[in-house]
Amino acid sequence: MTIALTHAKSATLAAARAAAYNSSDDAASDEALIKRIAAGDQLAMRTLFARHRIPLYRWLLRIVRNETVAEDLLSDVFLDVWRQAASFQGRASVSTWLLAIARYKALSARRTRVDAELDARLASTIADPADDPEAVLQKKNRSEVLRDSLASLSPEHSEVIDLVYYHGKSVKEVADITGVGEATVKTRMFYARRKLADLVAMA
Repeated sequence: MTIALTHAKSATLAAARAAAYNSSDDAASDEALIKRIAAGDQLAMRTLFARHRIPLYRWLLRIVRNETVAEDLLSDVFLDVWRQAASFQGRASVSTWLLAIARYKALSARRTRVDAELDARLASTIADPADDPEAVLQKKNRSEVLRDSLASLSPEHSEVIDLVYYHGKSVKEVADITGVGEATVKTRMFYARRKLADLVAMA
């Protein structure tokens, strides 16, 4: 009887620990997840992927304008994260690091695709899975002009606007991701905003 009770208590304790471990994944910081990934933790890898896959996919898609290529590149990005997690030094946030990896891969892929077809409306068709159909339609109508205008900007200007407004990055973080100086980022933002205002006014 004592043995049975002890076994039952041990099983309950083990279940509680597992539940606590799983719930901590949701609250774990990106930096903590990277440390766990560096140690070979596959659950941490799945958690990081679930947290960042949608914004990264959208970022890749805006650059390469091809859904299949964007999906392949997304897999490549997280494969690099799995292999290089131990090299992450924390000089920038994890999301900034991920965007920088994704940008490098996307620009490399775009350069190799000579016959790439640029579809200015492709990005506006990507729906947030958390939205219902009515909300998706409202968002599309409200932002269609802005997205079309964004697609009309030069790649250098559109990526700065994209990073600041769609990914919430600071000027310093944008500079880290794009590999240019902060002054250049500010200049590109200034001209991009002015161009966007003109394009929206003409729409």
